[in-house]
Amino acid sequence: MKIRVERDGLADAVAWVARSLPSRPPVPVLGGVLLDASSGEALTISGFDYEVSAQVTIDASIDASGKTLVSGRLLADITKALPARPVEMTVDGSRVTITCGSSRFSLPTMPVEDYPALPEMPEHAGSVPTDLFSEAVGQVAVAAGKDDTLPMLTGIRMEINADKLTMVATDRFRLAMREITWEPGTSIADTQVLVPAKTLADSAKTLGAGASKVEISLASGDGLLGLSGTTRRNTSRLLDAEFPKYRQLLPAETAVTANIDVGPLAEAIKRVSLVAERGTQVRLEFSDRLLRLSAGGDDEGSAEEELPIELDGEELTIAFNPAYLLDGLSALKSERAQMQFTTANRPALIKPIDDEGKVQEGYLYLLMPVRLPG
Repeated sequence: MKIRVERDGLADAVAWVARSLPSRPPVPVLGGVLLDASSGEALTISGFDYEVSAQVTIDASIDASGKTLVSGRLLADITKALPARPVEMTVDGSRVTITCGSSRFSLPTMPVEDYPALPEMPEHAGSVPTDLFSEAVGQVAVAAGKDDTLPMLTGIRMEINADKLTMVATDRFRLAMREITWEPGTSIADTQVLVPAKTLADSAKTLGAGASKVEISLASGDGLLGLSGTTRRNTSRLLDAEFPKYRQLLPAETAVTANIDVGPLAEAIKRVSLVAERGTQVRLEFSDRLLRLSAGGDDEGSAEEELPIELDGEELTIAFNPAYLLDGLSALKSERAQMQFTTANRPALIKPIDDEGKVQEGYLYLLMPVRLPG
């Protein structure tokens, strides 16, 4: 194999594939990236560890076709550090030579015949505008759990039907839900699947580079989700776990609402929580036209700050984990928010407010309060 490619395109492609590779592969070949220059004027770069596959195609000048398998993370580090010059890659026996300007690297290859075949893309389910998909996944993934002993909480539940796509995640302490309209495929049936949150979030950030839409493919019977852009595609195994019945957690009614500017509230929470020990709460006291935030105590120091609000309902004092509250505010993607309460011991809802002052119903962030002393 002998090829010539642009450095930036190669570095971006290898980095994108390598990021999905396991840090400690069970067998060495699963830590490799497959370079395939066997057809046309393109180089296909692939990675697969039996759970997640990633594949990207870039333009290349091919003098001699072929395939080779090399360490993915090492190749990513090398291509990132190369000068901004065309890159030549030549395979000679069991080694690949990388030449760029005056830089030259020689890497050992791994046996291509030992590398597993990438899964085929499942049946097309529908498509979503790239920016919308990336924003929606990011808004929901913030609430996903990270404890692998509870796999049902480490995923994003995708509910698919003819007119909308709903994504939900929860770690038991907070829940995020986003509903978006999409373009469903002609034969897709209503279904629900659970996708690893980290994989979906990583894909949503980078998959649609240069693409106006993200194509979603699904084979729920085979436990496989596929996502593709213009030159990039990946697949992920679905989680075989029962997602909590989350809709029963959503409050049926609201007794108190407070409208507030997101930016000043977030900055105030950051300042006040400086005196709060890790994991302790920030108290929010809602009164007529005023929110008082406080944290800490006599032993570790204390802090208070006041902000103007628009309150509808009785006065209320409630406490939250400050990190979880900040996560929810940052996920809103709006300058103003409405906080909705029933009682101080029940979950609160946070929803974005649009430029016209109306509450947007497409996204919600539910947060469990922390019990106040006494």
